[in-house]
Amino acid sequence: MNVFFMGKGGVGKSTSAALTSVFLAQQEYRVLIASLDPAHNQSDIFERGLTATPQAIAPNLAAVEVDQEAWIRVYLKDVRRQIQRTYSYLTAFNLEKYFSVIRHSPGLEEYALILAFEKIQKDHSHWDYLIFDMPPTALALKFFALPSLSLVWVEHLLALRREIIEKRELITRIKLGTKELERDKVLNKIVEQQKQYQRLKEIFENSEVTQIHLVLNPDRLSHAESMRIYQSLKEIHVPLHRTVYNKRPATESCVDIDPVFAHIPSLHFPYSETPLIGMKRLERFLKENEDEMNRELGVR
Repeated sequence: MNVFFMGKGGVGKSTSAALTSVFLAQQEYRVLIASLDPAHNQSDIFERGLTATPQAIAPNLAAVEVDQEAWIRVYLKDVRRQIQRTYSYLTAFNLEKYFSVIRHSPGLEEYALILAFEKIQKDHSHWDYLIFDMPPTALALKFFALPSLSLVWVEHLLALRREIIEKRELITRIKLGTKELERDKVLNKIVEQQKQYQRLKEIFENSEVTQIHLVLNPDRLSHAESMRIYQSLKEIHVPLHRTVYNKRPATESCVDIDPVFAHIPSLHFPYSETPLIGMKRLERFLKENEDEMNRELGVR
């Protein structure tokens, strides 16, 4: 199960992700928490220097940090390799110097996070839960929208490439009598990308394998951004699984914060006077709120 924690900056999504991870591990589920947020608050919360290699935090619980810049380099290297393989004549025309402009292309961050997500899924599919601490709202929404938007673009590229092949095939058939369609490198790459984005789209839209937890605070700014997140996810057909009302004052209730969220399961974390840093404080907080955790997340 993939569980993503989203929310406005400062609402406590990293802490909520950490608390949920620890709780699930206590129920004897195997849990890997991955920080996709460049701020990497999980290192501070667990008081560990986390890396891309899973580090044991507690029984049944491990954590990793995703180096976004490293994955951008991986993506750029792959793009360069594909261009060189498909357009080998670039070297002859000395056009390789223009590769540097790709580094400034829009959308690199979300592509990098998609690569990191796919790698984590591939390498750690045997874990019961993969918990993802997401980056700020704008980048997180682009991450989820990327497969759908890319599919629209890829479908147009496919149509264009097939039209090019049809015209080239007329010439090829006259001269050589072979089928260009079967050995067109560009078309094969586009089809490969189409399958990749379709697979990701299905993962994000499938509530049986993906859960989105929206973290918010009981204040107007947090609520406004949460509504925008909810509407944006709805537009790309990614369902919201749970709201997490964090930092709730003991004298206030978030139940009626908005009727739009009334049908969505909710988890309530009261405000903590002490920072939730380190396993002891996380475990103590969970113990103090075990009824709420058991009611919402359940136990095995």
